[in-house]
Amino acid sequence: MSETQKSEWFAEWFDTAYYHTLYKHRDFKEAERFISNLIEHLDIDEDAKCLDLACGKGRHSVFLNKKGLNVTGVDLSQNSIEAAAQFENERLRFDVHDMRTVYRENAYNVVFNLFTSFGYFDSNDDNIKVLRSIYSMLKEDGLLVVDFMNAHKTTNNLVAREEKEVDTINFNINRSYDGSHIFKDIRFEDEGSKFHFQERVQAITKQHFLEMFETTGFEVQEIYGSFSLDSYNPDLSDRLIFICKKK
Repeated sequence: MSETQKSEWFAEWFDTAYYHTLYKHRDFKEAERFISNLIEHLDIDEDAKCLDLACGKGRHSVFLNKKGLNVTGVDLSQNSIEAAAQFENERLRFDVHDMRTVYRENAYNVVFNLFTSFGYFDSNDDNIKVLRSIYSMLKEDGLLVVDFMNAHKTTNNLVAREEKEVDTINFNINRSYDGSHIFKDIRFEDEGSKFHFQERVQAITKQHFLEMFETTGFEVQEIYGSFSLDSYNPDLSDRLIFICKKK
């Protein structure tokens, strides 16, 4: 791992056991229904090769594979990939990889970027690097699925303070928005030591995404606002989901 990666918040926080403790109770059932809806809606062939970009511990990769797809999941976190590796089979593999760089050229029919696994960076240049690498990794007419939070609704309904107790650890969470990034400061104590981590995600709007897709050669096919593939409404939708095609 490079010195730059070590200094980036996600490289440190996502690689800790505390990250997985805090979010261990996340309900992914709705997201799995979303994946089922997508596979059916997009008519993804079982022979299609899929890349789950920023896959974490592989929950979505495993579900995609159970739906019959040939899947590779990649993530920057060594610990997450080690946890995901237990699920590997002939049509499911995992690897450590930075999504800003190309993993395999012209190798995939579909690239999935799910559960707000985008916009972690301070610079928009890095967002463009991610999209350019995805473009290079997709086969001709390949599809990109980006599932992001609806930043408009999220920033307008930000919960400033929250306390959560998980496995006897009391997590104190403070959220803020500076006009470009949503910050989540996470403080807690464990075994006599105090910890502080900060999540920092760009509040990327629909228009900004459209501009980035245009810049990097993607054609937006469809836009949805929920895992049920409802129409996007900036004030009401929880998600901002794009289906894009490599031009």
